[in-house]
Amino acid sequence: MSDQADKRRHLTDDQILKHINDLETEERELRSKVGSGLLNPESEQARLAAIEVELDQYWDLLRQRRAKSAAHQNPDDAEARSAAQVEGYLG
Repeated sequence: MSDQADKRRHLTDDQILKHINDLETEERELRSKVGSGLLNPESEQARLAAIEVELDQYWDLLRQRRAKSAAHQNPDDAEARSAAQVEGYLG
């Protein structure tokens, strides 16, 4: 498990939701800067792609934690999945 995944594993649901909200705020700010000409679209694309992957990882972890809680299991046993795993879902 990577250091980043290990850090995510020890977050509470509230901390995960706060990070999701922070990422969504950053995403909106980036799009606004592009729209107003303060940032070129190429500069935005790399960070937006990274934000989207990170959002998927945090939402995945939150869903796992909630499912474990609903099944009367320890939500702290949920494991943060790699970007490849989370992005590899076909729906």
